[in-house]
Amino acid sequence: MGWVDAVILGLVQGLTEFLPVSSSAHLRIVGEFLGTGADPGAAFTAIIQLGTETAVLIYFMPDIAHIVSSWFKALFGRIPRNDPNARLGWFIIVGSIPIVVLGLIFQTQIEIVLRSLWIVATTLIVFGILLGVADYLGAKTLRLREMTWRNALLLGLAQALALIPGVSRSGATIGAGRALGFERPAAARYSFLLAIPAVFGSGLYELYKTLKAPCDAAAARATGCTVEVFTMPQTLVAAVVAGAVGFIVIAFFMRYISKGSFLPFVIYRITLGVVLIVLLATGTIDA
Repeated sequence: MGWVDAVILGLVQGLTEFLPVSSSAHLRIVGEFLGTGADPGAAFTAIIQLGTETAVLIYFMPDIAHIVSSWFKALFGRIPRNDPNARLGWFIIVGSIPIVVLGLIFQTQIEIVLRSLWIVATTLIVFGILLGVADYLGAKTLRLREMTWRNALLLGLAQALALIPGVSRSGATIGAGRALGFERPAAARYSFLLAIPAVFGSGLYELYKTLKAPCDAAAARATGCTVEVFTMPQTLVAAVVAGAVGFIVIAFFMRYISKGSFLPFVIYRITLGVVLIVLLATGTIDA
């Protein structure tokens, strides 16, 4: 794959990371129609997500600053330990544990087995339906100030489901948040904040492994060491594109969910999953 392919996948990542449609599924699918038709790979996906998470840091900087500041102040007894922002900091830490543990335990399956397009198609449909049901049923009035330890753990487990391409990190945590009774903006905001430790940890880990891995001297002079099917410079450009586009999408999405429902995303997920199954069944693309 080349520079144009990297830019396209960076654009896809930025457009889909914060919508409940699964960016990893879209990267996997679009990759089949680009270049040599290769899977961009789990490492490439994790590294370019550093770009979109940087967009989260910038967009939610006031929130993040308050949470971090309050957490440290409460830790050293300068403010009450039950301060809402300090508690939110602890909730994010606790909620990040499941995805880290499960990601390490099932790393091989995540990078190889679970990237089958049959699995992607199935999870797009199943979790799309679950998102729709969670968003539709029951009263959703809770705010982040009403978060509990039980909520934090359940939302952390929901985020861990996003290790499977097609589930959607934002879709899983937002859907779980809606099922637990949180209003849409609160569920989305917490979803984005909860993703920061996990995504940065995963991306930096994959970046470290890539830079540490031995690189053939001749290949390095010609193209630079590769991240699966892309060179490192191409991967970094994709990350920058993803971050720039992602910032715009966050702003749009936060405005949209203050009044809109998740129904359009549910319909899109189911439609995409069905189309993907048809393409696989007819042999148009390989799983």
